[in-house]
Amino acid sequence: MTTRETTSMEDIFKKDLSGEMVSPDEPGYEMLITDIFATIKTATEMNTGYRTPEEVHEYMGRILGKPLEKSTTVLPPLYIDYGKPVTIGKGCFIQQCCTFFGRGGITIGDGVFIGPKVNLITINHDPDPENRSATYGRPIVIEDKAWIGINSTILPGVSIGYGAIVGAGSVVTKDVPPMTVVAGNPAKFIKKID
Repeated sequence: MTTRETTSMEDIFKKDLSGEMVSPDEPGYEMLITDIFATIKTATEMNTGYRTPEEVHEYMGRILGKPLEKSTTVLPPLYIDYGKPVTIGKGCFIQQCCTFFGRGGITIGDGVFIGPKVNLITINHDPDPENRSATYGRPIVIEDKAWIGINSTILPGVSIGYGAIVGAGSVVTKDVPPMTVVAGNPAKFIKKID
Protein backbone atom coordinates (compact mmCIF):
# COMPACT_ATOMS: atom_id res chain seq x y z
CA MET A 1 0.00 0.00 0.00
CA THR A 2 1.38 3.39 -0.97
CA THR A 3 1.67 6.33 1.43
CA ARG A 4 -1.09 8.10 -0.52
CA GLU A 5 -3.42 5.08 -0.24
CA THR A 6 -2.72 4.80 3.50
CA THR A 7 -3.49 8.52 3.94
CA SER A 8 -6.75 8.19 1.94
CA MET A 9 -7.81 5.23 4.07
CA GLU A 10 -6.99 7.00 7.35
CA ASP A 11 -8.84 10.10 6.13
CA ILE A 12 -12.01 8.21 5.23
CA PHE A 13 -12.15 6.38 8.57
CA LYS A 14 -11.53 9.67 10.40
CA LYS A 15 -14.46 11.17 8.45
CA ASP A 16 -16.66 8.24 9.49
CA LEU A 17 -15.77 8.70 13.16
CA SER A 18 -16.17 12.48 13.01
CA GLY A 19 -19.67 12.22 11.56
CA GLU A 20 -18.84 13.70 8.16
CA MET A 21 -20.52 12.38 5.02
CA VAL A 22 -18.57 9.63 3.23
CA SER A 23 -19.27 9.04 -0.45
CA PRO A 24 -18.46 6.02 -2.65
CA ASP A 25 -17.00 8.53 -5.14
CA GLU A 26 -14.20 9.79 -2.90
CA PRO A 27 -10.59 8.59 -2.54
CA GLY A 28 -10.18 5.83 0.03
CA TYR A 29 -13.72 4.45 -0.25
CA GLU A 30 -12.53 1.32 -2.05
CA MET A 31 -10.09 0.63 0.79
CA LEU A 32 -12.84 1.23 3.35
CA ILE A 33 -15.01 -1.40 1.66
CA THR A 34 -12.05 -3.78 1.36
CA ASP A 35 -11.36 -3.41 5.11
CA ILE A 36 -15.05 -3.97 5.90
CA PHE A 37 -15.07 -7.17 3.84
CA ALA A 38 -11.92 -8.33 5.66
CA THR A 39 -13.71 -7.81 8.99
CA ILE A 40 -16.79 -9.64 7.73
CA LYS A 41 -14.57 -12.51 6.56
CA THR A 42 -13.01 -12.85 10.04
CA ALA A 43 -16.45 -12.68 11.70
CA THR A 44 -17.81 -15.30 9.29
CA GLU A 45 -14.92 -17.63 10.17
CA MET A 46 -15.72 -17.14 13.87
CA ASN A 47 -19.41 -17.76 13.22
CA THR A 48 -18.89 -20.99 11.27
CA GLY A 49 -19.02 -24.04 13.50
CA TYR A 50 -18.44 -24.35 17.23
CA ARG A 51 -15.75 -22.13 18.78
CA THR A 52 -14.36 -22.40 22.28
CA PRO A 53 -14.45 -19.25 24.42
CA GLU A 54 -10.68 -18.92 23.87
CA GLU A 55 -11.11 -19.12 20.10
CA VAL A 56 -13.89 -16.51 20.19
CA HIS A 57 -11.59 -14.18 22.16
CA GLU A 58 -8.84 -14.68 19.56
CA TYR A 59 -11.23 -13.89 16.69
CA MET A 60 -12.68 -10.89 18.53
CA GLY A 61 -9.17 -9.53 19.12
CA ARG A 62 -8.60 -9.65 15.36
CA ILE A 63 -11.98 -8.01 14.66
CA LEU A 64 -11.52 -5.24 17.24
CA GLY A 65 -7.82 -4.70 16.60
CA LYS A 66 -7.26 -5.06 20.36
CA PRO A 67 -7.81 -7.83 22.93
CA LEU A 68 -11.33 -8.57 24.16
CA GLU A 69 -11.45 -8.46 27.97
CA LYS A 70 -11.11 -12.01 29.35
CA SER A 71 -14.12 -11.48 31.64
CA THR A 72 -16.38 -10.66 28.67
CA THR A 73 -18.38 -13.32 26.85
CA VAL A 74 -19.42 -13.09 23.20
CA LEU A 75 -21.66 -15.87 21.88
CA PRO A 76 -21.38 -16.24 18.10
CA PRO A 77 -22.72 -15.61 15.62
CA LEU A 78 -21.88 -11.90 15.76
CA TYR A 79 -22.37 -9.87 12.59
CA ILE A 80 -20.07 -6.86 12.45
CA ASP A 81 -18.99 -4.59 9.60
CA TYR A 82 -16.00 -2.89 11.19
CA GLY A 83 -14.58 -3.56 14.64
CA LYS A 84 -11.68 -1.18 15.18
CA PRO A 85 -13.89 1.71 16.43
CA VAL A 86 -15.69 -0.69 18.82
CA THR A 87 -14.68 -0.91 22.49
CA ILE A 88 -16.17 -3.56 24.78
CA GLY A 89 -15.62 -3.36 28.55
CA LYS A 90 -15.11 -5.94 31.30
CA GLY A 91 -17.69 -8.48 32.44
CA CYS A 92 -20.03 -8.00 29.47
CA PHE A 93 -22.28 -10.72 28.09
CA ILE A 94 -23.20 -10.42 24.42
CA GLN A 95 -25.72 -13.01 23.23
CA GLN A 96 -25.84 -14.59 19.79
CA CYS A 97 -27.13 -13.14 16.50
CA CYS A 98 -26.29 -9.50 17.28
CA THR A 99 -25.42 -7.04 14.51
CA PHE A 100 -22.93 -4.22 15.12
CA PHE A 101 -22.46 -1.55 12.43
CA GLY A 102 -19.36 -0.18 14.12
CA ARG A 103 -17.99 2.33 11.61
CA GLY A 104 -19.32 5.32 13.55
CA GLY A 105 -17.90 4.05 16.87
CA ILE A 106 -19.45 1.87 19.58
CA THR A 107 -18.44 2.07 23.24
CA ILE A 108 -19.81 -0.64 25.52
CA GLY A 109 -19.03 -0.13 29.21
CA ASP A 110 -18.39 -2.70 31.93
CA GLY A 111 -21.00 -5.25 33.00
CA VAL A 112 -23.29 -4.64 30.01
CA PHE A 113 -25.80 -7.34 29.02
CA ILE A 114 -26.80 -7.43 25.35
CA GLY A 115 -29.60 -9.83 24.46
CA PRO A 116 -29.87 -11.95 21.31
CA LYS A 117 -30.56 -10.26 17.98
CA VAL A 118 -29.69 -6.76 19.22
CA ASN A 119 -28.70 -4.26 16.51
CA LEU A 120 -26.24 -1.44 17.23
CA ILE A 121 -26.34 0.77 14.14
CA THR A 122 -23.95 3.74 13.90
CA ILE A 123 -24.27 4.50 10.18
CA ASN A 124 -27.04 6.34 8.33
CA HIS A 125 -27.57 7.43 4.72
CA ASP A 126 -27.88 10.92 3.25
CA PRO A 127 -31.61 11.79 3.12
CA ASP A 128 -31.03 13.48 -0.27
CA PRO A 129 -32.11 10.85 -2.85
CA GLU A 130 -29.48 12.13 -5.31
CA ASN A 131 -26.73 11.31 -2.78
CA ARG A 132 -28.34 8.37 -0.93
CA SER A 133 -25.29 6.11 -1.31
CA ALA A 134 -23.29 8.49 0.91
CA THR A 135 -23.23 7.66 4.63
CA TYR A 136 -22.37 9.35 7.90
CA GLY A 137 -21.64 7.95 11.34
CA ARG A 138 -22.83 8.77 14.83
CA PRO A 139 -21.36 6.95 17.84
CA ILE A 140 -23.33 4.73 20.20
CA VAL A 141 -22.39 4.69 23.90
CA ILE A 142 -23.72 2.07 26.30
CA GLU A 143 -22.70 2.89 29.85
CA ASP A 144 -21.81 0.39 32.58
CA LYS A 145 -24.37 -2.18 33.73
CA ALA A 146 -26.97 -1.36 31.08
CA TRP A 147 -29.14 -4.19 29.75
CA ILE A 148 -30.32 -4.21 26.14
CA GLY A 149 -33.25 -6.62 25.67
CA ILE A 150 -33.65 -9.18 22.91
CA ASN A 151 -34.25 -7.94 19.36
CA SER A 152 -33.78 -4.26 20.22
CA THR A 153 -32.23 -1.73 17.86
CA ILE A 154 -30.11 1.21 19.02
CA LEU A 155 -29.90 3.88 16.32
CA PRO A 156 -26.96 6.18 15.46
CA GLY A 157 -25.89 8.74 18.04
CA VAL A 158 -27.78 7.23 20.99
CA SER A 159 -26.34 6.92 24.51
CA ILE A 160 -27.74 4.42 27.01
CA GLY A 161 -27.15 5.56 30.59
CA TYR A 162 -25.70 3.64 33.54
CA GLY A 163 -27.86 0.72 34.65
CA ALA A 164 -30.63 1.48 32.16
CA ILE A 165 -32.82 -1.27 30.68
CA VAL A 166 -34.05 -1.32 27.09
CA GLY A 167 -37.12 -3.56 26.82
CA ALA A 168 -37.27 -6.39 24.30
CA GLY A 169 -38.05 -5.39 20.72
CA SER A 170 -37.46 -1.68 21.28
CA VAL A 171 -36.18 0.83 18.73
CA VAL A 172 -34.15 3.44 20.60
CA THR A 173 -34.03 6.76 18.75
CA LYS A 174 -32.87 9.07 21.56
CA ASP A 175 -30.69 8.98 24.66
CA VAL A 176 -31.81 6.86 27.62
CA PRO A 177 -31.17 8.37 31.07
CA PRO A 178 -29.31 6.32 33.71
CA MET A 179 -31.34 3.93 35.89
CA THR A 180 -34.48 4.04 33.75
CA VAL A 181 -36.48 1.50 31.76
CA VAL A 182 -37.53 2.31 28.20
CA ALA A 183 -39.49 0.19 25.73
CA GLY A 184 -41.43 0.35 22.49
CA ASN A 185 -41.03 1.68 18.96
CA PRO A 186 -39.89 4.35 19.33
CA ALA A 187 -38.69 3.55 22.87
CA LYS A 188 -40.36 5.63 25.54
CA PHE A 189 -39.75 6.09 29.27
CA ILE A 190 -41.51 3.39 31.33
CA LYS A 191 -40.15 3.89 34.86
CA LYS A 192 -37.15 4.68 37.02
CA ILE A 193 -35.16 1.83 38.56
CA ASP A 194 -35.07 2.07 42.37
